[in-house]
Amino acid sequence: MFDINKIIAKPGTKINLSDFKTDYSGKLEKEDGKKVLKEVVEELSELQELLYADNRYSVLVVFQAPDAGGKDGAIRSVFSGVNPQGCQVTSFRSPSKVELEHDYLWRHVAALPEKGVIGIFNRSHYENVLVTKVNPDYLMGEKIPGYETVDKINEKFWQTRYEQINNFEKFLSQNGTIVIKFFLNISKEEQKDRFLSRLEETDKYWKFNSGDLDSRDDWDKYRTAYQEMLQNTSTDYAPWYVIPSDKKFFARVAIGKIINDRIKAMNMKFPAGEGKEQLDIARKRLENE
Repeated sequence: MFDINKIIAKPGTKINLSDFKTDYSGKLEKEDGKKVLKEVVEELSELQELLYADNRYSVLVVFQAPDAGGKDGAIRSVFSGVNPQGCQVTSFRSPSKVELEHDYLWRHVAALPEKGVIGIFNRSHYENVLVTKVNPDYLMGEKIPGYETVDKINEKFWQTRYEQINNFEKFLSQNGTIVIKFFLNISKEEQKDRFLSRLEETDKYWKFNSGDLDSRDDWDKYRTAYQEMLQNTSTDYAPWYVIPSDKKFFARVAIGKIINDRIKAMNMKFPAGEGKEQLDIARKRLENE
């Protein structure tokens, strides 16, 4: 269907986003994509039930993307068949005053999924090496010892933060959380078209924020921040998948397929339940009522 090597940020290699096509769709056509997505959604529903019953692992799905990258639509489509009881979505916005009184990972730790549950981070702890890297003034609210002024924010600071995030995800992986990270990669032209679409349809006005245009003005700065994020935090235990997202149908199929494959790799099983003798007794009791 598609070559995973074309969309994975290989750990330990130099990453250049220009090497990743935003319109790649493998051999998949749009009409076939709808059928394949339906199959992927159905399989994920079954796997989520298995994950919940096995109750040894949890899944953390991380989404990062430029504005209008398609995170909400992907989440809505890919997880449409999942039992709400076994799935939770957390969207992270600017930290509150209370959150700023803790370390930057605190609010993300509090939102981690429990055993048997799929947790989805719509934006995530990676905002702390993305929006803050493009706008380092935001870091002043964190009151970090040794970095009290913007001029003290240097490359050592960012390397330390990448290391902290890697250690955090390694800890999660070693304790039963499958960490799956998606960067939805769209072109600047596609982003423009999506913004214009939101401005042309009244029922999409609510999706548009004028502040998104300020981020668009910093497109190149964000691309650099994304590249450095991918290069420094794509690991064997928590690799980044750079999803070509100009074509929404392909992005959703690829995301669902990768999640399914990662869950299946854990070789989970349904609990055996009570013994056959006890089940036979229960069956007879019901039949004799």
